Amino acid sequence: MNMDQNVILEVKNLKQHFPIYKGLLQRRAGAIRAVDGVDFSVLENEVLGLVGESGCGKTTVGRSILRLYDPTDGEVWYQTAAGERIEITHLSQKEMKPLRKEMRMVFQDPFSSLNPRRTVKEIIGEPLIIHKVARGRAMEERVAELMLSVGLDPNYMDRYPHEFSGGQRQRIGIARTLSLSPRLIVADEPVSALDVSVQAQVLNLLQRLKDDLGLTLIFIAHDISVVEHISDRIAVMYVGKIVELASTETLLWEPLHPYAEALVSAIPPADPDIKLERIPLSGEVPSPANPPSGCIFHPRCRFAQEVCKREEPHLEEIKPAHYASCHFARELQLRGIGGVA
Repeated sequence: MNMDQNVILEVKNLKQHFPIYKGLLQRRAGAIRAVDGVDFSVLENEVLGLVGESGCGKTTVGRSILRLYDPTDGEVWYQTAAGERIEITHLSQKEMKPLRKEMRMVFQDPFSSLNPRRTVKEIIGEPLIIHKVARGRAMEERVAELMLSVGLDPNYMDRYPHEFSGGQRQRIGIARTLSLSPRLIVADEPVSALDVSVQAQVLNLLQRLKDDLGLTLIFIAHDISVVEHISDRIAVMYVGKIVELASTETLLWEPLHPYAEALVSAIPPADPDIKLERIPLSGEVPSPANPPSGCIFHPRCRFAQEVCKREEPHLEEIKPAHYASCHFARELQLRGIGGVA
């Protein structure tokens, strides 16, 4: 697939395998296939939601894209602000440094991701100093501007992280991420550690910043009801693979993969008087160190046939711009958010 002008990021067959060592001599005994052949692209100014159960590999995808992990295999193509197309998986850390201004991350835990021994001014201002963007008075003015943009009082810039609430700490993390005016942000479960009321505030903040600054986001979460509020498209992951990818509305109303159907069935209805039947999944999520043969979802799928045990389905376009990896995606009549097939 050629990268057109609107595609800011293209991921091809991305793999991230972590070796398993055993015994006194620590010999390699296998590998954890955290990410096992992922393909997707992200359009400029788009929010792509990456959703799945804990341990499915979605955080590892985000970290591999930003080279916080060195991918085992695959390609990650990024289009810079200057229009240059760069494959980043084999770049050295020195070569990656200029790109880190454009590609940034919001981490999950708003407390452990902030240095408790540094003030808010030092935390937000550190990227400005490292990349030689601003120092001294200019740095303080930029920090004040960033704090205002995320809804924090600049008068508190000399305070420490423990003096803020969880939601405020996450706003500090977002301000730090924005300090270098990035184009692409990977938001790794940015609201999962927050109270429900605070989650809505942070989601609204991210949406406003996206619109005001023209940002592109990869929004990672395990809760599809959170992802639906901010995402233009949703990619559903299961044990290291993307099993369905479509626009948010299409995936919620017309899922093509049984796993996506089960996730959608867990979304609580807006009207408490509406009782929808949730689709339970039998069994446990398989280990990425020993995934099942054939379709990775077949041990838990109520539609599984013999072919599902033998042959692995590949992610393919079933309907226009709607991709799924299921042998029977064209035949199944699955239930969407409306509760009917």
